[in-house]
Amino acid sequence: MTTLTKATGEAAARETPARRRRRVDRLPYLLLLPCLAIIGVLLLWPLGQVVMMSFYKLDSVRQLRGDREWPWVGLANYAQILGDPFFRTVLRNTVLFAVANVVLTMILGTLVGLLLNRLGKKMATFVASCVMLAWATPALTGTIVWKWIFDDTSGLVTWLFNKLPDGLSTALFGRSDWTGYGWFNDPLLFFAILTLVVVWHSFPFIAVSVLAGLKSVPSELQEAARVDGAGPWRVFWSVTFPILRPVFGILVVLSTIWDFKVFTQQFVLAGGTQDRSTFMLSIYSYAEAFSPPPKYGLGSSIAVILTLILLVVTGVYVRMVLRQEDES
Repeated sequence: MTTLTKATGEAAARETPARRRRRVDRLPYLLLLPCLAIIGVLLLWPLGQVVMMSFYKLDSVRQLRGDREWPWVGLANYAQILGDPFFRTVLRNTVLFAVANVVLTMILGTLVGLLLNRLGKKMATFVASCVMLAWATPALTGTIVWKWIFDDTSGLVTWLFNKLPDGLSTALFGRSDWTGYGWFNDPLLFFAILTLVVVWHSFPFIAVSVLAGLKSVPSELQEAARVDGAGPWRVFWSVTFPILRPVFGILVVLSTIWDFKVFTQQFVLAGGTQDRSTFMLSIYSYAEAFSPPPKYGLGSSIAVILTLILLVVTGVYVRMVLRQEDES
């Protein structure tokens, strides 16, 4: 027993610090292996399948089942999509929608976060809990409620507009009876309602994140600015915003990613994929792949293009996080 203990001690003594450090450094990677395996199975493998399908001509379920061959077309699907003028319209819709939603979500979320920071502890907790109900509500459930609110016969908005005096309603909107009015038929009005739904569902996360950031701002700096005669807006822009700039940057990138891939809300409000004038990239990919006749290859190529756009945005986000870590 003494000899074994002595040999073990001599082996530990001969082990260099560099070798000991390398052995310890492997531990984080070993702990990450289960997560990497799950990510590979649930994310990377389906993504690889979509990328592979985008290089083939696939127009039947039998091909997906393996009963028929997959004709190789190379980059023909991408050339067809990128050369289609309708794709440029869809891309424009997606970009404009994302920009509008990011701006409105950030403004509303910041204002609510500032309000929560000014409230007392109990009231702030109550208001934050109520606000987070919108964030906790599943997108499908919330969208169904909003679609009922704008229903053309029994919806709340239709009922409110019918309660307006006929003369006022006619003077302002050119009609007095709103029963049967298609709120989702006009593309501009549809996007306005869709923006309302998405912002309603997204701003609580921004508000709570901004509130958490505000708790880290030294109150002495804000108090000094007020003593110097700065108003609320000046205090926020000159003191609070520079300190929270990294937080706002990350929130903008995350909101951009979420708004680029909005699907559920649009699909439910539009009632499917019939209205092509309101298409964005996510629902465009779905419509090309699954609307009869199905074109799985084209739908996959659109999904890959959307993924590449989101990867660029994600790359910006990762760089911002790494830069924050370096600065800290």
